[in-house]
Formats: sequence, C-alpha cells, structure tokens
Amino acid sequence: MSALGVVASGPAADAIASAVPALVEAQFASKLFAQDATLWGEEAESESAIRLSWVNLARTSRPLLGEIAALRDQLRGEGVDRVVLCGMGGSSLAPEVICATAGVDLVVLDSSQPDMVRSAIVDLERTVVVVSSKSGSTVETDSQRRAFRAAFEDKGIDPTTRIVVVTDPGSPLDKESRAGGYRVINADPNVGGRYSALTAFGLVPSGLAGADIEALLDDAEAVADVLSADDDGNPGLRLGAAMAGTSPLRDKLVLVDDGSGIVGFPDWAEQLIAESTGKQGTGILPVVVGSTSDPEAASPDADVSVVRLTGDDDDTESSHEVVHADRSEIAVSGPLGAQLLLWEVATAAAGRLLGINPFDQPDVESAKKAARTLLDQGMGSSDAPAATDGAVEIRALGGNWLGGATTVPQALEALFGQLDTDRGYVAVMAYLDRLADAGLASVRPGLARRTHRPVTFGWGPRFLHSTGQFHKGGPATGVYLQVTTAPHEDLAVPGREFSFGDFVAAQAAGDAQVLAEHHRPVLQLHLTDHDAGLAQVREALAAPAAEGTDAKGSA
Repeated sequence: MSALGVVASGPAADAIASAVPALVEAQFASKLFAQDATLWGEEAESESAIRLSWVNLARTSRPLLGEIAALRDQLRGEGVDRVVLCGMGGSSLAPEVICATAGVDLVVLDSSQPDMVRSAIVDLERTVVVVSSKSGSTVETDSQRRAFRAAFEDKGIDPTTRIVVVTDPGSPLDKESRAGGYRVINADPNVGGRYSALTAFGLVPSGLAGADIEALLDDAEAVADVLSADDDGNPGLRLGAAMAGTSPLRDKLVLVDDGSGIVGFPDWAEQLIAESTGKQGTGILPVVVGSTSDPEAASPDADVSVVRLTGDDDDTESSHEVVHADRSEIAVSGPLGAQLLLWEVATAAAGRLLGINPFDQPDVESAKKAARTLLDQGMGSSDAPAATDGAVEIRALGGNWLGGATTVPQALEALFGQLDTDRGYVAVMAYLDRLADAGLASVRPGLARRTHRPVTFGWGPRFLHSTGQFHKGGPATGVYLQVTTAPHEDLAVPGREFSFGDFVAAQAAGDAQVLAEHHRPVLQLHLTDHDAGLAQVREALAAPAAEGTDAKGSA
C-alpha cells in the first residue's frame, strides 16, 4: 500500500494552514523535482546544484537491482550469507532500517570503538563486507576496511572476493579499489549522504542481506507524483510546514513509533532532519523516544511538536485520528519506501522555511578536523580531570560552571543547572559499544522526567554524523553529557600509526572541544574501569533530582 498520510493538530495544523499556500504559490514541489537549485537562495545554490538527484532515484536506481541480485546469488552459492556494512551516517542508517523492517540480518559497523569493531570481525568464512563511503576519506570507514582486509588475509581468504565497495564514481576510494581488484558499485554522485537511502548506499547492503529493494523503489515511485504536485494536499509540503512553520518555531520534534511497522525509522529521520537543518543558530532537533509513554511523547511544552508514526492500514487520511488537539501533533503513515521520499521532501521544504541550506553540514566537518588534529598531536596530553570519583574521571568544558563538584551526582547537578528550562535540551553522547552497552540508553526517559526537558541519546561516533551538526550549528540551548571509556582491549588500525582506541578518543575529545568553542557546557565522564564506571554513571543518571532543587538544578 503506497498511500501517505500526514495529519496535524494544534500549532502544527496552524503551520500547515499558513505555510503550505506560500510553498504552493512558489511552485516549490514541482521545482524541487525539476532539480531547481535556486530554491534555497543564492548562497546555497552551488551546493544544491550537485545534491538534488535524489528526487528521481525511484526510477534511476532500477539498473542496480539486477546487479545486486546477481551478486547476492553468487555469494549465497559460495556459502557467504552474513553481510557486514562498514559505513557512517547516511551510508548506514537507511540500510539498518530497511533490513530491520524486512526482518533480514545486517551487521552495521558504524563505530570506531575497538570492542565493537572487534565483535564484528567474526565468522569470516561466511561474511561479505560492504564498505560504503562517498569519497573514501571517512576515517572510520577506511579504518574498518583496513581491519577487515587484514582479518581476511590472516584467514587465507582473498579480500577482493569478500569486500564490496560502494562509492562515488572517480572518488579516491573508487580508483584505489578498482586498481586493487575489488568489486565496486558506484552511487549517484549528485546525492548527499543523508538523502542516499535509495541509491547504491542504501540498496546494495540491503539487497545483499535479502531485503526486497525492488518493492522499496516501487513504493517510492508510487508517491512521486503526489509529492511533486503544487497542491495544498501535498504530504511533503504539509509535513515540512508542520516541522518548520510553527510560530514561534517549535524546534524540538519528538519522533515516536505508534504501530508503523517500520523498525528504527526515527533513527534515520533523526540524521536527515538534524544534519540538514541545524545551522546558522536555528534548526529542528529530532528527539527519538522509545514509546508513547515516554515523557516527551505527550509534551505540552511550547517548543515541542510530536510526530507519531502510525500504521497504514487505511488509505484515507481521516482514519488517522490525532488526539490531544491542544498540543502540536503530527501523525504520519505510509510504507517505508514512500516515507523515505516523503521525509526527504519535507526536510527540503523545512530548509526553505528556515532560510538555510539543507544540503551542507559545516559543523560536522569542524568536528572531523578537530579529531584529526588531536590524532596528529597524539592523545597523551589530555587535561587532568577536575575530579575523580571511583572509576570515573570528571572534566568540564565550555565555561566555569562545575563549581566545587567532586562526585558524579554533583557534576550532573551542576550540568543540569545550566539548562534553560523553557527551550533547553539535554544531549547524552555515549562513546561506548552500542551493542554491548545498549542498556545505558534506558536512562533517557528518567532523565527527561528529572530535568523536565527533552533528552536525546546518541552513540558516538555515530551521532556526529547526525545530531552532532545541530549541537554546534543550532541554537545554543543544549547541555551535553559525554561518556567515554577505556576499551576492554584496544585494536590496531593496519597501516596507520593510531589504534581504534586512539581514534575514538580523538573523536570524543574533538567533539567536546568544538562544543566548548561554541560556548556549550560539556560534562565529560571517563570510565577508567568500564564495568565499574558504567554502573556508577547509570546509577547517578537514574537518580531523581537532588532534594531542594528545581528542574534547572538551582537551589
């Protein structure tokens, strides 16, 4: 079923009523699908001109289907049925959703945390590795590729038969891989990473894992006409207006699955929205919550809109009843392929309403540069901690706000004391193994209740390609909790002078440094003993606010 439903109430409905007619009058939708690069202003034009091919991918990606199917059959015939994807951001998030929704196995390695990298390098006799990077210059992906290549060679397996490279034509990775005898599948170079779900970046790993990628393209193609129409009923314009057309701007967009049948979709939408809009002091912060019972899912706050991803068992919008009419709510329904294109159109429309370029990511690049600089300098010169509490080192950046805090609970109270209780948010950034340490994310709802503000939770370095852009380029209303750890065991990066442990430490330190330069308060909690320190941090985060303090942490 390919129908899309976008129904809103409260301020989100008001935003649709006020903003969509102007988008229709400007012929935004038809010009977008005609790849008109002028839609976001003169400053964005050069970037937009090379980033708009995603509007036609439902048709232009069709030639990939046969190639992917033939490769999958060949590998299965050789007993290779385990697919590992090495990629970051847009190269990994869409395949993760596609495969989880299809119920097929895909191992996503989007981390430089050595314990997580090591856990993926197993069962090599039955493994094919998809290395996805537009340029090949992404250090995480290059390091993962080097580790797998060495592991295959150690097992006596020719890595050229087990590593498939997805990259832009003519990129350094393209040239190097072809020269080395590797299988290369090129993606459309005129599509940015976060809009690349229906390019080779999304389709190759998903198709090799066994997902029905032809149906995905069919569902996207079935809604292309309605999304390109200059019409008040265009669901892409309606969703974009509901996201970015509220007045004053509700810049927290809570994403909650409410029976959509699409597994993990908010994580993909989080990157698309945050990285596209979070710049020039504005933007939309997606807040991914686990259930409709989480605090933010029923938020009455004036800076929050709630999106419920619902089922699509009826073609009519009237079937998707929106409750709580006094709050800003949006209900969105439709199959996965259609929704991928819907949210891309909506985000492009939101960029126009916000007056920003939705296709660049300047602050992602600044964090990468800081990490590379720290790697070059060596990681042995870290500042001494302000305090050490058991197995946790405490550091504070972005101002003299820590006060006399010497324990983890005291440091958390000091951080939350910097929180704007009207428009602020808390970002938890965990540079840990997101599979083995997944339980830490369970503190998020309690932290939202404790602070009475939206709380995001991101796994590092994965979130750097997502909400990391909003953290630095969006409004200065966040407080940031960074959790890092000494790995159980470090892992060398073959052919490099640094290890995975060095690299992830540099990424965390570089991220904190850039946040501090933007005058954002950052609390760093470093686990000197992983297990003991993690237990300490979880206990402190799960605790209620200290007695005698308000939601802002002030006495």
